[in-house]
Amino acid sequence: MELVSQHVKKIMEECKVRARDEGLKFDDETLEYIVTNRDMIELSPKIMIPTLYDYWVHDVRVLSGKGMYEAYPSNPYETVINTRPAISYYNDNNPDWLNVMIFYHVLGHIDFFQNNLFFTNTWDVDLTGQALADKRLIAQLRSEKGRRWVDYIIEFSRGMDNLVGYHKALDTTLRSRNQPIPKLSRQDYYFDVFLQKIKQVSHNTYLKEIARFNQCRENLPKFFELVLSQYPEFEQMYKKARKDREKPVWDIMDYIIRHSPFLRAQENQWMKSVIQIVRDTSLYFQPQIRTKIMNEGWASYWHEYLFMKDERIRGHETDFAKVNAMVTALPKVGLNPYALGLRLFEHIEDMQNRGCYSFEYFCLKDEINRQHFDKGKKNGHDFIFKVRENMNDFTFINRFVDQDFLDHYKLFVTGKRFNRERMSWQYYIKSKKADDYKDMVINTLYHPPVIHVDEEKSKDGLLYLVHEFENKPLKTDYIENTMVGIEFLWGGPVYLETSEPDGTEQAKPPYISFRDPSTPGAGTAGDAAKSVKIKWKRVCYIMDKRKLNKREAA
Repeated sequence: MELVSQHVKKIMEECKVRARDEGLKFDDETLEYIVTNRDMIELSPKIMIPTLYDYWVHDVRVLSGKGMYEAYPSNPYETVINTRPAISYYNDNNPDWLNVMIFYHVLGHIDFFQNNLFFTNTWDVDLTGQALADKRLIAQLRSEKGRRWVDYIIEFSRGMDNLVGYHKALDTTLRSRNQPIPKLSRQDYYFDVFLQKIKQVSHNTYLKEIARFNQCRENLPKFFELVLSQYPEFEQMYKKARKDREKPVWDIMDYIIRHSPFLRAQENQWMKSVIQIVRDTSLYFQPQIRTKIMNEGWASYWHEYLFMKDERIRGHETDFAKVNAMVTALPKVGLNPYALGLRLFEHIEDMQNRGCYSFEYFCLKDEINRQHFDKGKKNGHDFIFKVRENMNDFTFINRFVDQDFLDHYKLFVTGKRFNRERMSWQYYIKSKKADDYKDMVINTLYHPPVIHVDEEKSKDGLLYLVHEFENKPLKTDYIENTMVGIEFLWGGPVYLETSEPDGTEQAKPPYISFRDPSTPGAGTAGDAAKSVKIKWKRVCYIMDKRKLNKREAA
């Protein structure tokens, strides 16, 4: 792995100037490296971070990647990571015209990383430097504690690193950037909470306390001495309220780090550092997986928009069309995030240019009038920058995938059925409705389960976890191994409350009929899905002494 040549770096700097002229914003400093396919295979398991800590799973994936490459050789055009400065990797055999296209694509990614609000928690972090420090710490712990024990802690931590409180951490970051959370003062708590909500004093008593406070404004300690003589419990209640207000809502990993009886022992303190490293790494990469469609669509939009205006394209129009089609082709079956994101940004720009995001347009029912509607706002280019700044994949898809978008690009939802004559499955057009297509895409998005700690039930060395059920059951194959790791880190029994089908005949999954639909009584998978209503019940998994049991939740 080595830095690109000065000739290639000059091309990149020229691309930066043109990109900034069109409104993209990113840091001046970037690093570009030439890598071989072997380097790519070895860096991929580490999420392209060369300084990320070593772990045996990475080695397994490297061997798997080498075998896959031998069977299906391929050359990725580029890889860019969200670091400070941004680092990108390229093949050494790219011609100059292709590098121009790729650099525009990379700059689109960097602009997205550094301006989308869902990446706010990464803006002030030097990931490569932090990862190097973490790698050295883990290497030191391996030499002191033994490689096996350190890898156990990494494995147990990675088993639940999808449960980190990303949105809570993001909310805290945004709030601290805009306005720090003020501390709860004694007088505010006394008058706003203690007297009104806890003691529920009469109106006259409340006014008398205000008058007494005004008399003692120059000597507040004296006022609170009088308060404590009347309400001795006030001080403890105030401290608890202040602690609860300043304390963030824990995710499971953070709760274990702070409250685990096992980790509290002096000989186990080192484990907290390893868990924190895994948690911080997961938090850093959470926004990327939650903005995959937007991020790739935004980069594809700009590599096409800027490259078509670049005079360096001359003589390579056909080459560009071929490469661009390979990247942004819109499949009829399956989902290409590059293609979907690109088309959706183009659709949003066109709709905003015509003034279609208005009440007047949505009130139109006539299809011809809707097609010819044009208020001439012509501010679609600026509008997509606001979309890029404030949305993630879910809000992006949920807000902008509409019937106009599906009709324009002739999109549809496919279904699958069994053909008895050919004894094979066949795909068919199941729906052309925007709501159905939107649901299909949303169902493919990353959405880990929401599991929190019930502090009221977590007593006497017990950790009680509650799954907030969203009509999607947990994958039972992973429950046992994950809970074994949590039990070890917690040092006591672990309970997990979740929802499962109740096991009755009505609750079984939809069936698929292989009979001829014309046969009386024959049904299809779609009919079965509509006729069957799954009933759910709350159950509790119990992991105690590495043995898993299940019972109905109380």
